[in-house]
Amino acid sequence: MHEAMFWHKKDNGLIFCELCPKGCSIREGHKGFCRVRENRDGVLYTLNYARVSSYALDPIEKKPLYNFHPGSLILSLGTMGCNLRCGFCQNWQIAQADPETIHLSPQEAVELALDQKSKGLPCIGIAYTYSEPFMWYEYVYDTSRLASEAGLKNVMVTNGYVREAPLKKLLPYIDAMNIDVKGFTDDYYKENCAGHLAPVQRTVEIARQGCHVEITTLLVPGLNDSPAEIEQLVDWVAGINPDMPVHFSRYFPNYQFDLPPTPVETMQRAYQIARQKLHYVYLGNLGDPVTQQTYCPGCGEPVIKRGGYNTRVVGLAKDRCRRCGAPVRVIM
Repeated sequence: MHEAMFWHKKDNGLIFCELCPKGCSIREGHKGFCRVRENRDGVLYTLNYARVSSYALDPIEKKPLYNFHPGSLILSLGTMGCNLRCGFCQNWQIAQADPETIHLSPQEAVELALDQKSKGLPCIGIAYTYSEPFMWYEYVYDTSRLASEAGLKNVMVTNGYVREAPLKKLLPYIDAMNIDVKGFTDDYYKENCAGHLAPVQRTVEIARQGCHVEITTLLVPGLNDSPAEIEQLVDWVAGINPDMPVHFSRYFPNYQFDLPPTPVETMQRAYQIARQKLHYVYLGNLGDPVTQQTYCPGCGEPVIKRGGYNTRVVGLAKDRCRRCGAPVRVIM
């Protein structure tokens, strides 16, 4: 156990957790909605500190991050716990269950990433992923500070369901985030994720001021894939910055959802809608190299080609297109 951050004790003995928008009031001996923050003797403890359920050396494109150090690898760590309940969760075995874990201290995590670099592998740092990293807050905070001091990059793959104060405290140590925007209506969040849209939008708006941000939306047939909803999402992103990369991911049946997979035509339609206003749009879980490529926003030539997780930088001269000289917003 490790004492948690961001909470206060009420006069009635309840603990109010201030980490995420759920705002759980937790009785003695009980846990919050996330299942990993518990009131013990009037103190809030985190139950997953340094507990790792999954780890791998992944391509950065698997996060997915396409405009951040393309072609690199990153040590990816996950734990257990989540503050949403998505019926289509792809990692429910660790996010919504109680998997076996190993102990990996912040220092050990940093040393493991540095060891990959010492072997000559293109490992740029640590990704906090698989489960919800904001529900691993204390560990991510401690590890990311040590990683930054060691010259490593820190990446979060997150649902973005966090309050402003903890987000802003962590941001100085985070280099990139992929933030899931599950859908673009509050009803979708309430009915399918046990959450709300507005806090996630706010996270995106704040995070992009401090780090590189890409967005992923899993398109679920008949629930969040209408042209009107996709246009609203695209308009919102374009209003923030049309250079922000957006990934549309193809849904497949998982966890509590048995709907058929997202039609290819739906994916292609979302891609075409988004490409009208956004410079960097990608399709995931589809296996189509054309919609995985990064194109120059000036002349339209491919500057980064991808086939699965095989990435080739083919048309960049530093941060500009070799053909037309237009700036390309990719962090190399």
